[in-house]
Amino acid sequence: MHILMIAPEPFFEPRGTPFSEFHRIRALTTLGHTVDLVTYPFGKDVDLPGLRIIRSLKPPFVSRVKIGPSWAKVPLDALLALTSLRMALTRKYDVIHSHEEGGAIGIVLAGLLRKPHLYDMHSSLPQQISNFGYGKATWLAKGFEWVERLMLKRSQAVIVICQDLEDTVKALGVNVPTVLIENASGTAPLLGAGLGVRRSLGLDADTPVVLYTGTFEAYQGLDLLYGAMRHVLATTPSARLVMVGGDPDQVAAARKAAAAAGLRESAIFTGQRPAEEIPAFLDAASVLVSPRSSGTNTPLKIYQYLRSGRPIVATRLRTHTQVLDDDVAILVAPTAEGLAGGIVRAFTDATVQALGANAQHLANTKYSDEAFISKTKRVYEVLVQ
Repeated sequence: MHILMIAPEPFFEPRGTPFSEFHRIRALTTLGHTVDLVTYPFGKDVDLPGLRIIRSLKPPFVSRVKIGPSWAKVPLDALLALTSLRMALTRKYDVIHSHEEGGAIGIVLAGLLRKPHLYDMHSSLPQQISNFGYGKATWLAKGFEWVERLMLKRSQAVIVICQDLEDTVKALGVNVPTVLIENASGTAPLLGAGLGVRRSLGLDADTPVVLYTGTFEAYQGLDLLYGAMRHVLATTPSARLVMVGGDPDQVAAARKAAAAAGLRESAIFTGQRPAEEIPAFLDAASVLVSPRSSGTNTPLKIYQYLRSGRPIVATRLRTHTQVLDDDVAILVAPTAEGLAGGIVRAFTDATVQALGANAQHLANTKYSDEAFISKTKRVYEVLVQ
């Protein structure tokens, strides 16, 4: 099939939803489909057979877009809608496949063309309002809730990326087929590559390394992690915290926060790294951490963590427990003390190596690339039926 895909994100940038979109497109082209992707005027072009990227116009005075809701998205989404309409009227498509708030554009075009619409639900839009600091704007949350319900009702099938989102769709009482496709597709660990990463960071081969990868948004719980490392250093002074991610402004603020927590010499910030380097960083780690303190979506990093075979320490919240349990990870209270206890246990308890092996087995079976492609095939079969 020839697919018109609408993605209201900078594609490609190394962050959650663009990663998910990349792997969704890769699965679709692997299955023999072709994709015209209409996206923002920002991001790096990627070369995938069967993919064509069409970028909308750039509004004046907008040079980037941050993660989550923002006023910059208003003109960006308006221009995205115009570009999508132009493509819909000048090309022949079999399916409209839209991501996030792009579903509002997608359902209109699908109705216009009389084609099926597939909604790729990466998050609950009303929950985004709360997670990104707009919780007091109840009118905005109500508006997003109305839009979300409409997008679901007007879709012929919905992809959800975690169990919590499937529960959200059911709670809304919307009678639409859903297929759960976890953001589990990714790169296998690069065994041995971690030594080169350690050398580049000035770390010895036996230095205990606590690694975090991902965005530096407030809901990630990084303040808990800095507080935890202060406790860890009391028992393991040689430990180092390596933070991979964050834009330059976020990294500057994080350095100050880490220094205020007493980590001036013990925290290393690399900034954003290319996606292809992340497996080497994972191989360099002694312990992998996900200190997320709010939200319910499963972090994309968790699936890469599972593949690495390294001990995982994560907060015992639904955002993690949809995928992780006590057989594959050290789950702790969402406090600095809880995280510290989990990290120290990962350093000192020999039995945690079994958790890493169990995690790898889970990744290689339930969350394999083959399973990801198979689920993508199934949702398109549901869509056509």
